[in-house]
Amino acid sequence: MTDLTKRTDIPSPCYVLEEQKLIDNLTLMERVQQESGVRIILALKGFSMWSVFDTIKPYLHGATASSVWEAKLAKEMGKEVHAFSPAYKQADVDEMAHLVNHLSFNSLSQCRQYKAQLKAAGVSVGLRINPEHQEAETPLYDPAAPGSRLGVRLQDLNEQDVTELDGFHVHNLCECDSYATERTLLAIEDKFGHWFKHIKWLNLGGGHLMTREGYDVVHLINTLRAFKQRHPHLDVILEPGSAVAWQTGPLIAEVVDIVENEGAIAILDISATAHMPDVLEMPYRPVVLHGFEEGQHPYNYRFGGNSCLAGDVIDTYSFAAPLRVGDRIQFEDMMHYTMVKTTFFNGVEHPSIAILRQDGSLEVVRKFDYKDFKYKLS
Repeated sequence: MTDLTKRTDIPSPCYVLEEQKLIDNLTLMERVQQESGVRIILALKGFSMWSVFDTIKPYLHGATASSVWEAKLAKEMGKEVHAFSPAYKQADVDEMAHLVNHLSFNSLSQCRQYKAQLKAAGVSVGLRINPEHQEAETPLYDPAAPGSRLGVRLQDLNEQDVTELDGFHVHNLCECDSYATERTLLAIEDKFGHWFKHIKWLNLGGGHLMTREGYDVVHLINTLRAFKQRHPHLDVILEPGSAVAWQTGPLIAEVVDIVENEGAIAILDISATAHMPDVLEMPYRPVVLHGFEEGQHPYNYRFGGNSCLAGDVIDTYSFAAPLRVGDRIQFEDMMHYTMVKTTFFNGVEHPSIAILRQDGSLEVVRKFDYKDFKYKLS
């Protein structure tokens, strides 16, 4: 972990992307592509930092979008654009037809309604299928859970004409390992394999956390290569978001005040609900540089956000020395599924966005001001 708490050129609060760590992740993904024969694209829903598109472009084949606005952003990368949404309005399809190369529908009814229009525009049309195979540990992020609104089940696809479809889209993973990918592929083959002869591509979605320490990259490559050997005509696509930006940079915050109520509470200049929402939604405990589990060191502080939400609390961390007002706190791994979910709730100062370049220089690429807050509201 790079200690950025002493750098005076970093404003607080601030998300800081470490350029070299991003390149390291992309280099690993390039290896997976070359050795397995699959293609990897960036899922903007997990990482939409367009100021580093030029860094990403040499390694990945494009980006995937969940909406018209994301598709417009993906188009700016200048490579392939893929899209999936739970539902499209006619106006959405009209715009998507000129933005995307691949588009997957979530239902047979929408596919029947819009596929002719998209095919006439040269778009490769697919259908999201639900493998009803669960791997995600957190129910909130499990697209294959019973009752899910995402994807067409086997029982609903049977006896349907899929000969005009170009591909299937599957997404059921969330920060999973290569063995979850293998089990998912086997489940898809078992349930939907007899349709493979009619399609050209299979999009395996995201959740392949190949850049996490300890991930069995060789097993992933072998699994994907073996699948490609069984189905050599299929273009296999992966669209991770987390894996691209995994462990590529922290959120820097500052202690604004320290209050007492059944222990010390450090009020920070960030908000969990506004700037780190997965802390409350998932929930999870962020890693804090120099911070330890409660009780491991003499000085314990519960971290509270600077909003009026009573539950805007992160967790309790212990430190070897007491914290003081003005001290910097470094929350690790805050680039994926954090920046994309932020809000201006309460008008709390929104973190700036910076890039720590390979040469050690810092570039602040975005600072937010009152107008950003005001014009979001009317």
